[in-house]
Amino acid sequence: MKFDQLTGESLPRSAHPYRRLAVIGAGAYGTALAHVAAQDGTQVSLWSRRPEIARLINETSQNAEYLPGIRLAASITASDDLLTVLRDADAVMLVVPSHALRQTAREMRAVLPSGIPITVCAKGIEAGSGLLMSQIIEDELPGHTVGALSGPTFAKELAAGHPSAATLAFSFDQADRLDPENSAAARMAVTLATPAFRTYLSDDLVGVEIGGAVKNVIAIACGMMRGAGFAENTRAALIARGLDEMKALAEALGGRRETVTGLSGIGDLTLTCSSTTSRNMSLGVQLGQGSVRSDCFGGKPTVVEGEANAISVTDLARKLYVPMPICETVRGILHDDHPITENFARLWSEPIESEPRAMSLTFAHPTSLADIRALQERPS
Repeated sequence: MKFDQLTGESLPRSAHPYRRLAVIGAGAYGTALAHVAAQDGTQVSLWSRRPEIARLINETSQNAEYLPGIRLAASITASDDLLTVLRDADAVMLVVPSHALRQTAREMRAVLPSGIPITVCAKGIEAGSGLLMSQIIEDELPGHTVGALSGPTFAKELAAGHPSAATLAFSFDQADRLDPENSAAARMAVTLATPAFRTYLSDDLVGVEIGGAVKNVIAIACGMMRGAGFAENTRAALIARGLDEMKALAEALGGRRETVTGLSGIGDLTLTCSSTTSRNMSLGVQLGQGSVRSDCFGGKPTVVEGEANAISVTDLARKLYVPMPICETVRGILHDDHPITENFARLWSEPIESEPRAMSLTFAHPTSLADIRALQERPS
């Protein structure tokens, strides 16, 4: 720790950014992060599974399909060849959809230089295994330091330079604590730092990743409520109680409740539950308005992370005996054809509980099924 000789106050440490960064995934968020990292001169290699996207980025300095209207930094080059992108990298950011993460990691295994730190930007819990995204990477790419980036960052706003912030989490071992300036967390943080984007560091990977996975499911719930005609009181209640579900699951997995009250938890939750810019919120609104799933998004196939995670999150919660009634409600509506209004009305007739856990009180709610049906039939 360095100190000012005149005031005795501690001085900020200095860390060196990575100079050659590989970003795996050229969707909207991957392209936005590549653009952010490249703004201070970092050489960014951007991988796209689709060669036509890579070609257009190189020819036009734009990703018109996923991030229209943004002219990308000149130090970004794109390729559909993993070896080309990874060959000279000092660090890697993995920004592919959660369902594609394991397969992408397997494809990287033969060409990824040893010891390169990896930051995972996918959000979710793997179906079947219940593994977090960082745990998938540890499975498939052993020997690499693995972290996660999560926070309230819509891709287009991030790329356009609107002030934004996120949490960057890496496990800190003893060597990192003795020499934090050279930790992967510190070096990645300064690599991404711009006048408009800042990261806050954490050593709680579990808490950060649970926030990113669960918020998508809660956002679908908020969208359903808006689409069904409920108002802001309902959305605020779902956000607050959804946050409690996030805290409970994180704590059951060894994370900290404090982490979920930060950018990767309540920050991302508030953003995703407040705007139809979020595909999760948008899906919920369309379903709440009565659209069938196949007609949502104009009938175009659209990946909505919270849709699959409604199952993987609740599967994991059930194994750990963690009650998550909002997530269970979303699962029932999306995957078991439960009616929207009646099932959300049931949330309001759950047993009355104390909010501080230390009180540990529960009372039967007097609402009957007839009351629920009356709410369902209320005038809009």
